[in-house]
Amino acid sequence: MGVLKSLITNQDDIGAALNAGLATAVGAEIIEGLKYVGGEDPYAGDSGIGFVPDPIIRSLGVPLVTGDIPGVAVVLGKADSAADVAKVVKDYQSKGIMTFMIGGCIEQALEAGVKMGLELRVVPLGHDVTSVIHVVTVAIRAALIFGNIQAGDLAGLLKYTKERVPAFVNTFGALDPVVVSAGAGAIALGFPVIVDQDIGDLQVPGALEAVTNHDETAKHSLALRNIKIKVKELPIPVAFAAAFEGEIIRKADMKVEFWSSKNTTCELVTMRDAAQVEDHRIVVDGPDIDSGDTEYALATYIEVYGAKMQKDFESVIERKIHAWFNYMEGVMHTGQRNQFRIRVSNDAYDKGLRMKHFGEVLYSMIMDEFDAVVDKCQITLVTDPEKAKKVLDEEAMPAYSARDDRLNSMTDESVDRFYTCILCQSFAPSHCCVVTPERLGLCGAVSWLDAKATKELNDAGPCQPISKEGCTDEVKGYYPDVDRMVHAATQGAVEHVSLYSIMEDPMTSCGCFECICGIEPFSNGLVVVNREYKGMTPTGMTFGELASMTGGGVQTPGFMGHGRHFIASKKFASAEGGIARIVWMPKELKDDVSARLNATAKELLGIDNFCDMIGDETIAEDAESLLSFLTEKGHPVLGLEPLM
Repeated sequence: MGVLKSLITNQDDIGAALNAGLATAVGAEIIEGLKYVGGEDPYAGDSGIGFVPDPIIRSLGVPLVTGDIPGVAVVLGKADSAADVAKVVKDYQSKGIMTFMIGGCIEQALEAGVKMGLELRVVPLGHDVTSVIHVVTVAIRAALIFGNIQAGDLAGLLKYTKERVPAFVNTFGALDPVVVSAGAGAIALGFPVIVDQDIGDLQVPGALEAVTNHDETAKHSLALRNIKIKVKELPIPVAFAAAFEGEIIRKADMKVEFWSSKNTTCELVTMRDAAQVEDHRIVVDGPDIDSGDTEYALATYIEVYGAKMQKDFESVIERKIHAWFNYMEGVMHTGQRNQFRIRVSNDAYDKGLRMKHFGEVLYSMIMDEFDAVVDKCQITLVTDPEKAKKVLDEEAMPAYSARDDRLNSMTDESVDRFYTCILCQSFAPSHCCVVTPERLGLCGAVSWLDAKATKELNDAGPCQPISKEGCTDEVKGYYPDVDRMVHAATQGAVEHVSLYSIMEDPMTSCGCFECICGIEPFSNGLVVVNREYKGMTPTGMTFGELASMTGGGVQTPGFMGHGRHFIASKKFASAEGGIARIVWMPKELKDDVSARLNATAKELLGIDNFCDMIGDETIAEDAESLLSFLTEKGHPVLGLEPLM
């Protein structure tokens, strides 16, 4: 309250007004915080969600830095017409904008048929205007998580939110004093406010502007934050946007399904000679989804030609099928290769979606995103069960096996270069990933082959080659060019990086990591925890508390963010004993990585079923109980040198 009062001076100038806006934000946070006293969720049963936890903010990191979420809209108030709210929100949704809603506009949008949920990027926060603080804290915690801004650094915080959080505010309906003051707080954070009321000469260009024509609201708002949307117009009868990627289609809402558990499925991209590919040829070989059945086979067979196309790019293109199909409103895709499920909703079917439209999506997106290496592309969608089985057996499975053999044979020693990845620098300016064959990006989304392809597709892009010449320490993984490239990429913030040590100059972390590993002193081992895990770890810290030590581009000896697949790598903390240091991880994570980790342990340690020696939350959540379990199992960590 003392801070709040100090910000209110009643002086007649813009600086004092913005400070009063920040005071309103402080007041809103106090009021909302009080709602949570007692431990019960004050938003239970409400259409809003209230407080947005750290794991959700971290989950937004990757799509924000890659541009899949190009901006953040805050929609506040109650419009004169529900149709106006729906028009603006659907416009944002079609462009992939993350939209947070506060006030009566929530019900108005629902009445007008707007689908809501975090997975659809339209998130209702609450009906009281004070609920706006829950999106303000998202911006502030983004600065703390991704930007290494220290608590108390107000100037650094405001600079970060203005320059790196692409947010803006739209108000609907009459402006009362609290809404006006909340808007001043948004402007202080660098977020322009666009109102739908005529405010005459009270407008402040670039900060407070009026747009009374709702057809222009989204366009004007994006322009104020310099958010450029590359709109992809596709010849399909449903909306196409990244906002629909998380859409869940329940069985009751499903028209048809392609599922590997019931029918043959596979997805394959293969390169061909120019004469073998007829550009934009789309063939549906078998029954279409309007034939009366509800379950179908599907072999998605994509043949491409390009003067610069490489065999290694096939799997990179193939992995994008998952995202592209999910971008279609009313389509849900999970899995990959020959193990996937696709559901088409009744609504999408009624709008006219058919198999040829799946082909149009694939063709358009391949020719758009991979135009640097693909010159011609043809699509065959095989729904005939026998023909689909033939594609699987004769084309897909041999290709998958050949790729796996190649990937399994690739090691850090077998290639002549590594790659940087600075995709996350838009949020974490002092972070730079070093991607190697045995260590993918810590977000889990960028492999060495992905980085290689990215360099080929965009020569000046986020992934640049690193020479391996002149290695000064093979055990810890010190390379002169790694230091040089990381130092340059982080604008001098990071001097040295070791690739294989967690104790000495570990790689930085942005905040988008899938997992964190950290020292557990009692056992002399390492705990690994994934962001989905909500409980306590034997380190005495939750994922969020561990993340606060490792995110934002800092180097924290003994703690490091990484991808799931890195856990089973032979290079995992190899300078300190490698996977033999792993003593605990959540059961879901352990089950997920067990096959690969057990295989690595058998090869390196000569131990069968190594994961049975690793604790989880069903065995121990405290250090003493964990040590007793490890002793009982004879875990190899007990014979290793102390980490500290």
